[in-house]
Amino acid sequence: MKVLVVDDDIVSRMVLMHLIDACGKFEILEAEDGADAWDQLEQGLRPAICFCDLRMPRLSGMDLLQRVRADGALGAMPFVLVSSATDRDTVDQASGLGASGYIVKPFQGEQVREHMAGLTGSAPIAVALRAEKVQATLLRLGIGGERLMVYLGGLQSQVAAAGTDIADLLERGDDAAAHMRIDRLHTGCVTLGLNGAADALKALPSGALDGAQVKLALAEVVRSAVHQSEALKRMGSPS
Repeated sequence: MKVLVVDDDIVSRMVLMHLIDACGKFEILEAEDGADAWDQLEQGLRPAICFCDLRMPRLSGMDLLQRVRADGALGAMPFVLVSSATDRDTVDQASGLGASGYIVKPFQGEQVREHMAGLTGSAPIAVALRAEKVQATLLRLGIGGERLMVYLGGLQSQVAAAGTDIADLLERGDDAAAHMRIDRLHTGCVTLGLNGAADALKALPSGALDGAQVKLALAEVVRSAVHQSEALKRMGSPS
């Protein structure tokens, strides 16, 4: 089974390839940027899945995704975008273009295994994506699908803003204020049934916070919200 990894940064590419290799026996191919990947695809490469960096020279991940989805022979290929960006506009654009998933750097094994599990038939083990069933969330909150989509989008916007604010607070040594921001996000996750994301935030230390750990936890919240939004779309966004 072939897996294509596209990233102009060789270190990131090697790390991702290593994580994929740990998921099982795959033929892992690489491309140094979007243009290189497109050349290989045009020449007949048909990977079972593609992991692609978002920002690259010559041809970006978004542009490559757009070309893939417009190509009849490639359109159904699972395409996972990889980026350090967590802002709502970027995530929404990726979803709108038909991205199969969105992994936030720095990589974690669970993020990769979740997507590889769909190819191998094994059950996903990414804890952060453990969420209440969408229908159960709608019934519990007494709202329709459109309203839930708004709430999920709002949570992603809050996370994007909180990431910068919390980094500033930690730089100033104000861990107490940082914890307050995290607690509000935790409440939002619990309310929206994003149980794994809530657990990721709850797992952060109660005292001094590490900026890298906070960033990873916030990335899990975004990933879980995107996953839940996709599940909602698959339901037909009931009102």
